[in-house]
Amino acid sequence: MDAANESSEGAPFILLGLTTSPGQRRPLFVLFLVLYVAGILGNGLIVAAIRASPALHAPMYFLLAHLSFADLCFTSVTVPKMLANLLAHDRSISLAGCLIQMYFFFALGVTDSCLLAAMAYDRYVAIRHPLHYATRMSRAVCTALVGTAWLVSHLHSLLHILFMARLSFCASHQVPHFFCDHQPLLRLSCSDTRHIQLLIFTEGAAVVVSPFLLILASYGAIAAAVLRLPSVSGRLRAVSTCGSHLAVVGLFYGTVIAVYFQPTSRYEAERGRVATVMYTVVTPMLNPVIYSLRNRDVQGALRALFTGRRISAADS
Repeated sequence: MDAANESSEGAPFILLGLTTSPGQRRPLFVLFLVLYVAGILGNGLIVAAIRASPALHAPMYFLLAHLSFADLCFTSVTVPKMLANLLAHDRSISLAGCLIQMYFFFALGVTDSCLLAAMAYDRYVAIRHPLHYATRMSRAVCTALVGTAWLVSHLHSLLHILFMARLSFCASHQVPHFFCDHQPLLRLSCSDTRHIQLLIFTEGAAVVVSPFLLILASYGAIAAAVLRLPSVSGRLRAVSTCGSHLAVVGLFYGTVIAVYFQPTSRYEAERGRVATVMYTVVTPMLNPVIYSLRNRDVQGALRALFTGRRISAADS
Protein backbone atom coordinates (compact mmCIF):
# COMPACT_ATOMS: atom_id res chain seq x y z
CA MET A 1 0.00 0.00 0.00
CA ASP A 2 1.44 3.40 -0.90
CA ALA A 3 1.91 6.36 1.48
CA ALA A 4 -1.21 8.13 0.27
CA ASN A 5 -3.36 5.11 0.94
CA GLU A 6 -1.79 4.58 4.36
CA SER A 7 -2.59 8.18 5.23
CA SER A 8 -6.16 7.72 4.05
CA GLU A 9 -6.44 4.49 6.03
CA GLY A 10 -5.59 6.31 9.28
CA ALA A 11 -7.90 9.26 8.62
CA PRO A 12 -11.09 9.53 10.67
CA PHE A 13 -14.52 9.11 9.13
CA ILE A 14 -16.79 12.11 8.77
CA LEU A 15 -20.45 11.43 9.58
CA LEU A 16 -22.46 13.67 7.26
CA GLY A 17 -25.59 13.09 9.34
CA LEU A 18 -29.23 13.43 8.40
CA THR A 19 -28.79 16.65 6.44
CA THR A 20 -26.10 18.91 5.04
CA SER A 21 -28.35 21.99 5.27
CA PRO A 22 -27.41 24.22 8.26
CA GLY A 23 -30.97 25.54 8.46
CA GLN A 24 -32.41 22.08 9.08
CA ARG A 25 -30.03 21.03 11.84
CA ARG A 26 -31.61 22.80 14.83
CA PRO A 27 -35.20 21.69 14.04
CA LEU A 28 -33.95 18.12 13.57
CA PHE A 29 -32.01 18.37 16.83
CA VAL A 30 -35.14 19.39 18.74
CA LEU A 31 -37.26 16.70 17.06
CA PHE A 32 -34.86 13.84 17.74
CA LEU A 33 -34.06 15.07 21.23
CA VAL A 34 -37.78 14.87 22.07
CA LEU A 35 -38.07 11.40 20.51
CA TYR A 36 -34.94 10.19 22.28
CA VAL A 37 -36.01 11.50 25.71
CA ALA A 38 -39.49 9.99 25.22
CA GLY A 39 -37.96 6.62 24.34
CA ILE A 40 -35.51 6.69 27.26
CA LEU A 41 -38.20 7.69 29.77
CA GLY A 42 -40.74 5.19 28.43
CA ASN A 43 -38.37 2.23 28.40
CA GLY A 44 -36.69 3.24 31.64
CA LEU A 45 -40.02 3.48 33.46
CA ILE A 46 -41.06 0.06 32.17
CA VAL A 47 -37.85 -1.53 33.45
CA ALA A 48 -38.17 0.21 36.84
CA ALA A 49 -41.87 -0.68 37.22
CA ILE A 50 -41.36 -4.35 36.37
CA ARG A 51 -38.39 -4.68 38.71
CA ALA A 52 -40.23 -2.95 41.57
CA SER A 53 -43.58 -4.72 41.29
CA PRO A 54 -44.03 -8.39 42.33
CA ALA A 55 -47.27 -8.35 40.33
CA LEU A 56 -45.21 -7.98 37.14
CA HIS A 57 -42.89 -10.92 37.59
CA ALA A 58 -44.78 -13.08 35.07
CA PRO A 59 -42.88 -14.38 32.01
CA MET A 60 -44.41 -11.78 29.69
CA TYR A 61 -43.13 -8.91 31.84
CA PHE A 62 -39.74 -10.57 32.35
CA LEU A 63 -39.28 -10.59 28.57
CA LEU A 64 -40.68 -7.07 28.27
CA ALA A 65 -38.20 -5.72 30.82
CA HIS A 66 -35.32 -7.09 28.76
CA LEU A 67 -36.81 -5.66 25.55
CA SER A 68 -37.15 -2.23 27.14
CA PHE A 69 -33.60 -2.36 28.48
CA ALA A 70 -32.29 -3.43 25.05
CA ASP A 71 -34.28 -0.62 23.37
CA LEU A 72 -32.94 1.91 25.85
CA CYS A 73 -29.36 0.88 25.07
CA PHE A 74 -30.04 0.49 21.34
CA THR A 75 -31.08 4.12 20.86
CA SER A 76 -28.24 5.35 23.08
CA VAL A 77 -25.64 3.79 20.78
CA THR A 78 -26.47 6.13 17.87
CA VAL A 79 -28.80 8.99 18.84
CA PRO A 80 -26.55 10.95 21.29
CA LYS A 81 -23.77 11.05 18.68
CA MET A 82 -26.29 12.10 16.03
CA LEU A 83 -27.60 14.91 18.28
CA ALA A 84 -24.08 16.13 19.02
CA ASN A 85 -23.18 16.13 15.32
CA LEU A 86 -26.26 18.20 14.45
CA LEU A 87 -24.79 21.06 16.49
CA ALA A 88 -21.04 20.40 16.18
CA HIS A 89 -18.67 21.49 13.44
CA ASP A 90 -16.41 18.47 13.95
CA ARG A 91 -18.39 15.35 13.01
CA SER A 92 -15.43 12.98 12.80
CA ILE A 93 -15.19 9.51 14.31
CA SER A 94 -12.17 7.19 14.31
CA LEU A 95 -12.17 3.74 12.74
CA ALA A 96 -12.01 2.21 16.24
CA GLY A 97 -14.95 4.37 17.33
CA CYS A 98 -16.85 3.28 14.22
CA LEU A 99 -16.28 -0.40 14.89
CA ILE A 100 -17.27 -0.08 18.56
CA GLN A 101 -20.46 1.75 17.60
CA MET A 102 -21.26 -0.87 14.97
CA TYR A 103 -20.60 -3.72 17.40
CA PHE A 104 -23.10 -2.54 19.98
CA PHE A 105 -25.58 -1.40 17.34
CA PHE A 106 -25.68 -4.84 15.72
CA ALA A 107 -25.66 -6.69 19.04
CA LEU A 108 -28.55 -4.71 20.52
CA GLY A 109 -30.53 -4.71 17.27
CA VAL A 110 -30.36 -8.50 17.03
CA THR A 111 -31.22 -8.79 20.74
CA ASP A 112 -34.36 -6.77 19.99
CA SER A 113 -35.19 -9.11 17.12
CA CYS A 114 -34.80 -12.26 19.23
CA LEU A 115 -36.73 -10.82 22.19
CA LEU A 116 -39.64 -9.81 19.96
CA ALA A 117 -39.78 -13.41 18.72
CA ALA A 118 -39.64 -14.73 22.31
CA MET A 119 -42.52 -12.42 23.31
CA ALA A 120 -44.60 -13.60 20.36
CA TYR A 121 -43.97 -17.21 21.38
CA ASP A 122 -44.98 -16.36 24.96
CA ARG A 123 -48.32 -14.96 23.77
CA TYR A 124 -48.82 -17.96 21.49
CA VAL A 125 -48.36 -20.40 24.38
CA ALA A 126 -50.59 -18.33 26.67
CA ILE A 127 -53.48 -18.34 24.18
CA ARG A 128 -53.13 -21.69 22.45
CA HIS A 129 -51.86 -23.81 25.39
CA PRO A 130 -53.05 -22.08 28.58
CA LEU A 131 -53.06 -25.28 30.66
CA HIS A 132 -49.37 -25.90 29.89
CA TYR A 133 -48.29 -22.26 30.09
CA ALA A 134 -46.63 -22.53 33.51
CA THR A 135 -44.35 -25.37 32.38
CA ARG A 136 -43.67 -24.18 28.83
CA MET A 137 -42.85 -20.64 30.00
CA SER A 138 -41.23 -21.41 33.35
CA ARG A 139 -38.62 -19.09 34.80
CA ALA A 140 -35.88 -21.41 33.56
CA VAL A 141 -37.28 -21.36 30.01
CA CYS A 142 -37.60 -17.56 30.02
CA THR A 143 -34.06 -17.18 31.34
CA ALA A 144 -32.80 -19.53 28.61
CA LEU A 145 -34.65 -17.55 25.91
CA VAL A 146 -33.25 -14.24 27.13
CA GLY A 147 -29.75 -15.65 27.60
CA THR A 148 -29.81 -17.12 24.10
CA ALA A 149 -30.96 -13.78 22.66
CA TRP A 150 -28.08 -11.88 24.27
CA LEU A 151 -25.49 -14.57 23.43
CA VAL A 152 -26.52 -15.01 19.79
CA SER A 153 -26.65 -11.25 19.22
CA HIS A 154 -23.12 -10.67 20.53
CA LEU A 155 -21.69 -13.59 18.57
CA HIS A 156 -23.42 -12.25 15.44
CA SER A 157 -22.04 -8.77 16.04
CA LEU A 158 -18.51 -10.00 16.79
CA LEU A 159 -18.46 -12.02 13.55
CA HIS A 160 -19.48 -9.00 11.48
CA ILE A 161 -17.03 -6.64 13.18
CA LEU A 162 -14.12 -9.04 12.62
CA PHE A 163 -14.90 -8.98 8.90
CA MET A 164 -15.39 -5.19 8.84
CA ALA A 165 -12.09 -4.60 10.66
CA ARG A 166 -10.19 -6.30 7.81
CA LEU A 167 -11.49 -3.88 5.16
CA SER A 168 -9.36 -1.14 3.65
CA PHE A 169 -10.82 2.36 3.31
CA CYS A 170 -8.68 4.21 0.84
CA ALA A 171 -11.28 6.42 -0.86
CA SER A 172 -13.44 9.18 0.60
CA HIS A 173 -14.03 8.93 4.36
CA GLN A 174 -17.28 10.89 4.26
CA VAL A 175 -20.08 8.63 5.51
CA PRO A 176 -23.54 9.73 4.23
CA HIS A 177 -25.23 8.61 7.45
CA PHE A 178 -25.68 9.65 11.08
CA PHE A 179 -23.76 6.65 12.43
CA CYS A 180 -21.36 3.95 11.24
CA ASP A 181 -23.51 1.39 9.46
CA HIS A 182 -22.78 -1.55 7.18
CA GLN A 183 -23.92 -0.35 3.79
CA PRO A 184 -22.43 3.19 3.77
CA LEU A 185 -19.06 1.90 4.98
CA LEU A 186 -19.00 -0.95 2.48
CA ARG A 187 -19.47 1.57 -0.32
CA LEU A 188 -16.39 3.47 0.91
CA SER A 189 -14.20 0.38 1.01
CA CYS A 190 -11.72 -0.47 -1.72
CA SER A 191 -11.58 -4.11 -0.53
CA ASP A 192 -13.56 -7.02 -1.87
CA THR A 193 -16.81 -6.91 0.16
CA ARG A 194 -18.51 -9.94 -1.39
CA HIS A 195 -17.79 -12.12 1.65
CA ILE A 196 -19.49 -9.61 3.96
CA GLN A 197 -22.48 -9.36 1.64
CA LEU A 198 -22.74 -13.15 1.67
CA LEU A 199 -22.57 -13.11 5.47
CA ILE A 200 -25.43 -10.60 5.64
CA PHE A 201 -27.64 -12.66 3.34
CA THR A 202 -26.97 -15.94 5.18
CA GLU A 203 -26.11 -15.58 8.85
CA GLY A 204 -27.83 -12.19 9.00
CA ALA A 205 -31.03 -13.71 7.64
CA ALA A 206 -30.96 -16.31 10.42
CA VAL A 207 -31.10 -13.67 13.16
CA VAL A 208 -33.50 -11.25 11.44
CA VAL A 209 -35.74 -13.01 8.91
CA SER A 210 -36.21 -16.18 10.98
CA PRO A 211 -37.53 -14.34 14.08
CA PHE A 212 -39.78 -12.26 11.82
CA LEU A 213 -41.30 -15.39 10.26
CA LEU A 214 -41.71 -16.93 13.72
CA ILE A 215 -43.56 -13.83 14.90
CA LEU A 216 -45.88 -13.91 11.88
CA ALA A 217 -46.58 -17.61 12.43
CA SER A 218 -47.26 -17.05 16.15
CA TYR A 219 -49.66 -14.18 15.54
CA GLY A 220 -51.36 -16.15 12.77
CA ALA A 221 -52.06 -18.95 15.26
CA ILE A 222 -53.17 -16.40 17.86
CA ALA A 223 -55.55 -14.79 15.36
CA ALA A 224 -57.12 -18.17 14.62
CA ALA A 225 -57.69 -18.72 18.34
CA VAL A 226 -59.05 -15.19 18.84
CA LEU A 227 -61.65 -15.63 16.11
CA ARG A 228 -63.11 -18.53 18.09
CA LEU A 229 -63.70 -16.40 21.20
CA PRO A 230 -67.41 -16.27 22.12
CA SER A 231 -67.33 -12.59 23.09
CA VAL A 232 -67.44 -10.05 20.26
CA SER A 233 -65.88 -7.35 22.47
CA GLY A 234 -63.12 -9.80 23.45
CA ARG A 235 -62.39 -10.52 19.78
CA LEU A 236 -62.25 -6.82 18.94
CA ARG A 237 -59.97 -6.06 21.87
CA ALA A 238 -57.63 -8.93 20.98
CA VAL A 239 -57.57 -7.95 17.30
CA SER A 240 -56.76 -4.35 18.25
CA THR A 241 -53.89 -5.46 20.48
CA CYS A 242 -52.47 -7.92 17.94
CA GLY A 243 -52.87 -5.36 15.16
CA SER A 244 -50.86 -2.71 17.02
CA HIS A 245 -48.16 -5.28 17.88
CA LEU A 246 -47.88 -6.39 14.26
CA ALA A 247 -47.79 -2.80 13.00
CA VAL A 248 -44.71 -2.00 15.10
CA VAL A 249 -43.10 -5.38 14.34
CA GLY A 250 -43.71 -4.81 10.62
CA LEU A 251 -42.18 -1.33 10.81
CA PHE A 252 -39.10 -2.66 12.61
CA TYR A 253 -38.43 -5.70 10.44
CA GLY A 254 -39.61 -4.10 7.21
CA THR A 255 -37.14 -1.23 7.43
CA VAL A 256 -34.30 -3.48 8.65
CA ILE A 257 -34.80 -5.90 5.74
CA ALA A 258 -35.10 -3.02 3.25
CA VAL A 259 -31.76 -1.53 4.38
CA TYR A 260 -29.58 -4.59 4.83
CA PHE A 261 -30.89 -7.26 2.48
CA GLN A 262 -29.96 -5.59 -0.78
CA PRO A 263 -26.70 -5.42 -2.74
CA THR A 264 -24.41 -2.60 -1.69
CA SER A 265 -24.45 -1.28 -5.26
CA ARG A 266 -28.21 -0.61 -4.96
CA TYR A 267 -28.00 1.15 -1.60
CA GLU A 268 -29.31 4.75 -1.67
CA ALA A 269 -28.05 6.92 1.19
CA GLU A 270 -31.11 9.16 1.55
CA ARG A 271 -33.63 6.32 1.61
CA GLY A 272 -31.32 4.34 3.88
CA ARG A 273 -31.19 7.15 6.44
CA VAL A 274 -34.97 7.49 6.54
CA ALA A 275 -35.49 3.74 6.95
CA THR A 276 -32.80 3.57 9.63
CA VAL A 277 -34.51 6.29 11.68
CA MET A 278 -37.61 4.08 11.78
CA TYR A 279 -35.93 1.16 13.55
CA THR A 280 -33.32 3.07 15.55
CA VAL A 281 -35.54 5.84 16.97
CA VAL A 282 -39.24 5.37 16.23
CA THR A 283 -39.89 1.71 17.08
CA PRO A 284 -37.87 1.77 20.36
CA MET A 285 -40.01 4.76 21.39
CA LEU A 286 -43.27 3.02 20.37
CA ASN A 287 -42.53 -0.33 22.04
CA PRO A 288 -43.34 0.84 25.60
CA VAL A 289 -46.65 2.31 24.43
CA ILE A 290 -47.66 -0.69 22.33
CA TYR A 291 -46.55 -3.48 24.66
CA SER A 292 -47.05 -2.10 28.13
CA LEU A 293 -48.29 1.42 28.83
CA ARG A 294 -51.83 0.44 27.74
CA ASN A 295 -51.72 -2.52 30.15
CA ARG A 296 -53.66 -1.98 33.41
CA ASP A 297 -51.16 -4.00 35.47
CA VAL A 298 -48.29 -1.86 34.20
CA GLN A 299 -50.27 1.33 34.76
CA GLY A 300 -50.90 0.27 38.35
CA ALA A 301 -47.22 -0.53 38.86
CA LEU A 302 -46.23 2.87 37.47
CA ARG A 303 -48.67 4.66 39.79
CA ALA A 304 -47.22 2.71 42.71
CA LEU A 305 -43.71 3.60 41.55
CA PHE A 306 -44.49 7.32 41.55
CA THR A 307 -46.49 7.34 44.79
CA GLY A 308 -44.14 5.04 46.68
CA ARG A 309 -46.94 2.58 47.46
CA ARG A 310 -45.96 -1.09 47.55
CA ILE A 311 -47.95 -3.30 45.20
CA SER A 312 -48.25 -7.03 45.67
CA ALA A 313 -49.19 -9.84 43.33
CA ALA A 314 -52.62 -9.91 44.98
CA ASP A 315 -53.31 -6.41 43.65
CA SER A 316 -52.96 -7.60 40.07
